[in-house]
Amino acid sequence: MLFCGLAQAAQINNVRLWRAPDNTRLVFDLSGPADHTLFTLASPERIVIDISGATFNASTSNLALDNTPLTGLRSAPRDGSDLRVVLDLSRQVTAKSFSLPPNQQYGHRLVIDLYDQEPAPSLPPRAEPSASPLPQTPTRSVTEAGQRDVIIALDAGHGGEDPGAIGHNKALEKDVVLAIARELKSLIDAEPGFRAVLVRTGDYFIPLRRRTEIARRHNADLLVSIHADAFTRPSAFGASVFALSDRGATSETARLLADRENRSDLIGGVGGVSLDNKDQVLASVLLDLSMTATLSASLDVGQQVLSSIGQVTPLHKRRVEQAGFMVLKSPDIPSILVETGFISNPGEAQKLVTRSHQQALARAMLGGIRGYFHRNPPPGTRLAALKSNGQLAQVDREYTVRRGDTLSLIANRHDVSLASLRQANGLRNDQIRVGQVLKVPASSMLVKNDP
Repeated sequence: MLFCGLAQAAQINNVRLWRAPDNTRLVFDLSGPADHTLFTLASPERIVIDISGATFNASTSNLALDNTPLTGLRSAPRDGSDLRVVLDLSRQVTAKSFSLPPNQQYGHRLVIDLYDQEPAPSLPPRAEPSASPLPQTPTRSVTEAGQRDVIIALDAGHGGEDPGAIGHNKALEKDVVLAIARELKSLIDAEPGFRAVLVRTGDYFIPLRRRTEIARRHNADLLVSIHADAFTRPSAFGASVFALSDRGATSETARLLADRENRSDLIGGVGGVSLDNKDQVLASVLLDLSMTATLSASLDVGQQVLSSIGQVTPLHKRRVEQAGFMVLKSPDIPSILVETGFISNPGEAQKLVTRSHQQALARAMLGGIRGYFHRNPPPGTRLAALKSNGQLAQVDREYTVRRGDTLSLIANRHDVSLASLRQANGLRNDQIRVGQVLKVPASSMLVKNDP
């Protein structure tokens, strides 16, 4: 029996339902906080929720129960002043419940999570990322050696009960970032040697640690978490890219090493290395090496993505920032968090909800991701095979000079030397002007052989 305390009479005014691939979330909107208990019954399968001093004033006729374990919901008074809600089920589930305080969009809520009990399909271990310094134990790739795609996991932030930031004209962060993630997936899937997977495919919530687990299950070479920032001042503007902070990496290493239950897969299959049979000192060294290499790769790809995004929208900061975001704390998958703009800024919010700007952001992110992996293809991928065979050629990009730019800043932002930038543009000195179009050398593309 599960008990949650907060004693006060309340009315259930609305019921909402969210379906995720492996769970169902039921949300009761309450007029105030309320105590509740939850227990399960079998033959037939049911979940019973007793709510102290509550009344049921919500309509359930519009609940879409298809593709959920729920077959019905009924309620009745109990013991004079309490309310009993019964969830009829088609199959056995694992149920959890908790209360949520009011937020920007909703009032008090009682949340019931129903977790499917069918085991998730197993996937082969991840191939080793190029940045990893760990011992190279042979592993089986997803496809034959040299043929697998580079896999990018796209994590649209928030979802379901969690709307994220709410911007101008009630634009919801969760909707904007899912639309951008879908646009980016389409572009990545059309790119030779790449494949994208959506961590969140619809409007439902996924816990933060679960997001990195999903990326790992899909053997991801990179996790990109997409968000839209908010601030108390509506004047704040610009896109940002974050990687994990050193302090966040250190604290996560300590947490993982202390978590005995998960010791067997702390590195998630990188190089076939398991920490299960290692002593604490060796496990700490191996995990620290993995964290260091992964963080370095995250900063590298993050700078590429940030520079590319800066071509289509103003930047809040011109350097990759670092913070302890939970979704970035993977020891084996390079991970970045992209703040696509401030949805709290009316001007940026109006752009963020348009498909044209979403597509522009997606194209920019693709450019940064593609540039990084063309230079650093993971071993065993199609890109690595093409590079070794000389089938990745170099092409120039273009950059339009903006106010505040210097030639050295542009060179650093695009990871090219100042000399090569001068040579590509026939410059005798470092003087540039706003609006000038520069050629930026050393982007790569696939060479298509003649038929």
